Amino acid sequence: MDILVTGIEIGTTYALLAIGFSLIYGVARILNFSYTIFYMIAAYLVYIFNTVLGINYFLAAILSIMITIIIGYGTYKLCLERIRGQDASVIIISLVLTLFLAQWILYGFSNRIRYVAPTIPGFIEIFGVQILNQHLFSIGIIFVVVIAIWIFLSKSKIGVAIMATAQDREIVNLMGISEKQMSVIVMCIGSGLAAICGVVVSPLYAVEPHMWLNPLLIVLAAVILGGLGSIKGSIIGAYILAFVEVSVTLLLPMGAFVKGAFALAIMVIMLLIRPEGLFGIEFEEERL
Repeated sequence: MDILVTGIEIGTTYALLAIGFSLIYGVARILNFSYTIFYMIAAYLVYIFNTVLGINYFLAAILSIMITIIIGYGTYKLCLERIRGQDASVIIISLVLTLFLAQWILYGFSNRIRYVAPTIPGFIEIFGVQILNQHLFSIGIIFVVVIAIWIFLSKSKIGVAIMATAQDREIVNLMGISEKQMSVIVMCIGSGLAAICGVVVSPLYAVEPHMWLNPLLIVLAAVILGGLGSIKGSIIGAYILAFVEVSVTLLLPMGAFVKGAFALAIMVIMLLIRPEGLFGIEFEEERL
């Protein structure tokens, strides 16, 4: 039951991160390795606004998400937009950007662990497992956001345009839809989703300068497992890896230190057996 409850909790967070990463790749065709740095930036912003400045947590969360989206937009326009389509350059620049921002955060806050006070005290017991109310609140918020994103992409005009761009960018340009504009929109949406995860988990886990690394490994493994560009596959891959991570942590001695290795192993095995992932599209012409 510990594995089941904790797996659902962590998997929901990873799923939201994976949706944002998958959207950015599907529309802008960018493997953005700096993606989870926005998750960490939002967590630190909540710490600054709420813990240091004493602003109400919910107002601090809104401010943090808005600022993170602006930072995500700025990094895309300044660093990534002009090299779209050059996969090697995008990967290198996004990694350099990640290390640059992480080093400045480390410089400004040192290596000391910071904490954001929980906003909802108490716990409930489910099947003999004690779950903090803060955890339930976080799961609920992320679940609502996932449903909202799904409805937005399937029902709204902009969402349909985004999905159409992910399927065929040349056709949407011929239909009068700006593929570049859609790329900017999904970059802002992706940064916002990462920021929501950061502000939601900040009262649950420590805020520290390396908190971006493990989520990046899991997100990469999840989108490859589910299929690059497949939102459904990314969600399923995120939950699979979350349960693997929790199982390794709880069942193996020193499992917390090797959980990332198991996620990477699953990613490598999937690439060897089915490179397009569980729900990805197989392009036969690329295999000739």
